[in-house]
Amino acid sequence: MTFRLTALADPADSPFSHRLAWLASAPDGTPLGSAFLRLFDSSEQAHLCELALDVHPAERRRGAGSALLAAAVAAARADGRGALLAQAVEGSPGDAFLSARGFERALVLDFARLDLTAQTSTGGTAAAGPPSGYRLVSWLGSCPEEWLPAFTRSRSAMDDMPMGDTGFGPLRWDEARVLAAAKAVADRGELLHTVAVLESATGDLVGFSELVLPADRSGDGQHYGTAVQPAHRRRGLARAMKAEAIRWTRAEHPAITGLLTDTADHNTGMLAVNRALGYRSTHRSVEFRLPL
Repeated sequence: MTFRLTALADPADSPFSHRLAWLASAPDGTPLGSAFLRLFDSSEQAHLCELALDVHPAERRRGAGSALLAAAVAAARADGRGALLAQAVEGSPGDAFLSARGFERALVLDFARLDLTAQTSTGGTAAAGPPSGYRLVSWLGSCPEEWLPAFTRSRSAMDDMPMGDTGFGPLRWDEARVLAAAKAVADRGELLHTVAVLESATGDLVGFSELVLPADRSGDGQHYGTAVQPAHRRRGLARAMKAEAIRWTRAEHPAITGLLTDTADHNTGMLAVNRALGYRSTHRSVEFRLPL
């Protein structure tokens, strides 16, 4: 099949990465597929980049996907990246495409959803408050100034998050990065809701859970990170924070019909929390890695 690749200017702006983009089109200009290559700007991830590649189902197996992949790989190598990450639903055509082109399975994610419309669903929130010695605090949008230093420190609870063989190491969070991440959500018109757990004896924040609601405040919301500092785990704190996010969503945003979450398939602790709260698996997705 004859087609052409066109490099595109990407208007999406991120404080932590930038993207390159290509469009594959037929001679008459009909779009066939696209590729977006995200190049991470943080020093910890400067060796990595991430590819999102899509070809219209009717145009697959005719070379457009391979050409888009070749363009992305060449750009990644030219930028000095050491590995390319890409994700596909397990068992999908994308899974087969990446597997056949030298990508290695680096991580499997379990995607789950809590149905907030089911009459029998309570979100597993009963008796899910924090144990003695802890209390929950929450806010909308950017972290309040009074909590910002402690919240920034609490982000280190994500440092040992299971990432398989992706090579995606821990991020270095400072107050500027925390505020920039919240601003990015607000700039999209979405609503960021954060629940944090405070240790009463020290006044420090030892865990957090973030939930993002869509701009029109309807449909499904998406959990972002949930983490507890290692010294405070196995006390029900993650469940308490997620349960509070569910309670708040039900009370304040009844047009939200479900909550989505994704968890590494070997993160047994968080998978158990999700099941206890009523989340049910919808599909599995594979994070692939291509050494460059």
